[in-house]
Amino acid sequence: MRQAIGDILPFAVIVMVSPINIVAAILLLFSKRPLLNATCYFVGFLLGVTAVLTGLTLLAGAIALDPGSDRSRGAAQLLLVLGIGLVIVAIRKFRQRPGPDDEPSLPRWMDGIAGFGARRSLGVGAGIGAGNPKNIAVALGAAVAISSTGLPGAQQAVVIAVYVVLACVGVGAPIVVVLALGDRSTTVLESWRSWLTRNNAAMLAVIYLLLGVLLIGRNLGTV
Repeated sequence: MRQAIGDILPFAVIVMVSPINIVAAILLLFSKRPLLNATCYFVGFLLGVTAVLTGLTLLAGAIALDPGSDRSRGAAQLLLVLGIGLVIVAIRKFRQRPGPDDEPSLPRWMDGIAGFGARRSLGVGAGIGAGNPKNIAVALGAAVAISSTGLPGAQQAVVIAVYVVLACVGVGAPIVVVLALGDRSTTVLESWRSWLTRNNAAMLAVIYLLLGVLLIGRNLGTV
């Protein structure tokens, strides 16, 4: 099980530091019911991440990705192609990063996020956790890693739980800051929001590049 946890750690960290996930939580903390909305978003995100990884792990288990089997090699080759694709996306993201004098932009779904209620915050969190293509790609790599170890179901559940906890740390951090600092958290959160928004494209480029290189390195031997 330790090997499986070690294998999924890089994937979980990539989700943890993804800037848009965190920015959404910060913006909700400036809404009318900040803690309620941000907490609902966090719960939705956690449920979404759990659902997509659990579903993909069960699917990988049903396919029976036994080490050395044709199906295992096929899955590894799929991850290799995914890794190459992510490196290409990383290069594009880096080229698209805003210049020093450009105004950084956020995704359109964030327009009016300060007016979200608890239900919509929960839905958005679940949607990002389960539906974000990057989160799905990362979960796919983690699911294959978990299934390939041949661990029993109970131990796989523990590994999934470790992944989910780590992946949600970034989204939960702004809430912890508010609880710890109270009114003083406004300056801290605003500085985080500004920095993450400004560096979103560059951070995504680095994240995609690291994940792509990781997948290529782990699966290159299957070719």
